[in-house]
Amino acid sequence: MTSNNTTPNCQAYRASILHFTADPAFNDNAYHWHEDGLLVIAEGRVYAAGDYAQLRGTLPEGVQINDYRGKLIVPGFIDTHIHYPQTDMIASPAPGLLPWLETYTFPTERKFADEGHAAEVASFFLDELLRCGTTTAMVYCTVHPSSVNAFFTESEKRQLRMVAGKIMMDRNCPDFLSDTAEGGARDSEELIRKWHKRGRQLYAITPRFAPTSTEAQLQLAGELAQTYSDTFLQTHVAENTDEVAWVKSLFPSARSYLDVYDHYGMMRPRAMYAHCIWLDDHDRARMRETQSAASICPTSNLFLGSGLFDFARADAAQVPLSLATDVGGGTSFSMLQTMNEVYKVARMGGTYLPALRMFYMATLGNARSMQLEGTIGNFAPGVEADFVVLDPHATPLLARRSTRTESLEELLFALALLGDDRTVAATYSGGRLVHARGRQLAETEPVSA
Repeated sequence: MTSNNTTPNCQAYRASILHFTADPAFNDNAYHWHEDGLLVIAEGRVYAAGDYAQLRGTLPEGVQINDYRGKLIVPGFIDTHIHYPQTDMIASPAPGLLPWLETYTFPTERKFADEGHAAEVASFFLDELLRCGTTTAMVYCTVHPSSVNAFFTESEKRQLRMVAGKIMMDRNCPDFLSDTAEGGARDSEELIRKWHKRGRQLYAITPRFAPTSTEAQLQLAGELAQTYSDTFLQTHVAENTDEVAWVKSLFPSARSYLDVYDHYGMMRPRAMYAHCIWLDDHDRARMRETQSAASICPTSNLFLGSGLFDFARADAAQVPLSLATDVGGGTSFSMLQTMNEVYKVARMGGTYLPALRMFYMATLGNARSMQLEGTIGNFAPGVEADFVVLDPHATPLLARRSTRTESLEELLFALALLGDDRTVAATYSGGRLVHARGRQLAETEPVSA
């Protein structure tokens, strides 16, 4: 790309630019930081990211530079565990996980047999993610295939990179949400064939959690995971002690809760296990060996009183880690607010999380845990151009603190501890503007600042 080129569909964005190449917890040179930077996008992918002074002269003639000076551009946030049907029951009171499921979750999910209802919720849900700067998520639908079709249809309209799947659940649940082992596997396979790798959509095989699946269903889920090895798999494990005890009573021959899934062939790359609080060292070793990832959900763990994730043991075992909101047990769609809570969870367990690591986890770290590095997560050339523009002056308090920061770490820490959806000035997906703070975008909004 030289100054006399006329490359079509090329955009440039001037701002402070940050992205990662490795985990800052284990690498000294883990990120690229350009205080006065330029991000160049061509055909919906990253062409270059670097210093403005060095890249300005390489732009094709006539390319407008979108000026976001005073703001920070980072890769789009990635959320590795979230339930879109629970949007309308977020912040519902209950004394623990199991009564919360029975009182609020299951009745709410019943409504998703209606594809029109599912589409309306999916539309709001996706708009809310974009408002918070999240461009990719691993999403639970309901047991109804219609809920999956509605979700992917809405995601496809927005040209987003999303992962989702139909819940498989054939026992210990209301009859109105129960499928069968064979029916759940058949529906899942049909949805895989329809949606997996269709545009930017990806499918996740989704047994809800071990207590709500018979051994026959878990066997079939594991067979699907092996047959369609490039799909994702998502479920829950070891969230709270009552749940762990319940699993032990249902699967008495299993060494541990995680071992139930391992027995059925569900531990592999692209497998995402939410919570992972009550694991032992053998479990963590198996996660490292199989490259199964842990999804840390701090706001829901605090909300439901489930426990504190053990960063020290997970890091010692080299478990692939990711960060997630877990709406609606989680209490915010915002990955910035999720960073706020995960910092405190880590401190309560004796671990200090620098802001650099939290931002890594929400971007490249989450992409790596999903085996999507090279597709999303940073600004390496050729990566899909999903990014978010953060405003350090979005609120009076954040502005006051930001003007007094003396390092990148201090600035990121202020954004993580004081930021929320208001901090997101704009969100881009595949180089397209999909959210602008304070504006209602038209369906064919031009790409500009």
